[in-house]
Amino acid sequence: MLRSIRDCGAMCTCLVVLAACSPRNVSFSADVQPIIKKYCLECHAPGGAGYAASGFDMSTYETFMKGGKFGTFVEPGDPLGSNLILLVEGKADPSIRMPHGRKKLGDREIEVLSTWVLEGAKNN
Repeated sequence: MLRSIRDCGAMCTCLVVLAACSPRNVSFSADVQPIIKKYCLECHAPGGAGYAASGFDMSTYETFMKGGKFGTFVEPGDPLGSNLILLVEGKADPSIRMPHGRKKLGDREIEVLSTWVLEGAKNN
């Protein structure tokens, strides 16, 4: 009995530590936009190959949220239902993982994007 209580306590401690390490109150301008500039704007702005293929312009919050030829890429509050997250994680189809043909985003960067979407994808 004592061991199961100890194991449960250790598990709860781990969950609290993990939750504390997750980003909170993610800001579009301070946290999300730098990731977009680093990995996405080369292609997903007017004149870029990604924009030509998808119609998806990531250069402003408004155009980012509007989406492209294939619909919206962000479902505020629903990272699992957001194409943005599916594409950067490579879960849709590995051949269309974003950024296309470049190094994958780091886990922390994906976590920032996911948290921003979960928090409502606000223009803050």
